[in-house]
Amino acid sequence: MVTTRIQIKPHLKEYILGKYNQFLDQCVRFPDRLDIYHAIFNLTEKRPVNCPVDSGNLEIVLPHPHGSKHPETYNYLSRESQKKIEQKIERMFWSDLREFIETNRYKNSAGYIESVYAFMRKYGIYSISDDALIKHYYRWRKKVRNPGKRAYHSKKKSVL
Repeated sequence: MVTTRIQIKPHLKEYILGKYNQFLDQCVRFPDRLDIYHAIFNLTEKRPVNCPVDSGNLEIVLPHPHGSKHPETYNYLSRESQKKIEQKIERMFWSDLREFIETNRYKNSAGYIESVYAFMRKYGIYSISDDALIKHYYRWRKKVRNPGKRAYHSKKKSVL
């Protein structure tokens, strides 16, 4: 088992540890059915000669599909690769939050604030405020659900 460390935002680390590692601060192994697993696999490359030791706040197990790149050789993630992985994790986080709120709201008749608190408790998230999560949800909802004026309201008829 070959691992590497990447630097991501603290709330994303808490989310990943809560979702895939039962809140343990150990190395995380992503299931091979997830896109993040394949993204990490595609982004690994041979370690440069004078490369420093990996540092970061999240330790992940490198993917090892049978008959392909061996993690003993391809065990380096560049800064750009780490940024792409962080963006992918962040998209997973926001998508999961929105789905959780919508499900809680319409199936369990819970309020938005209660849903956000339940989400934070479920994944052990403490490094981002509940207000930030609620505001993000409201911005997304406004963007998705409020497309703007309808075409038939924009033109006014002139009477002569």
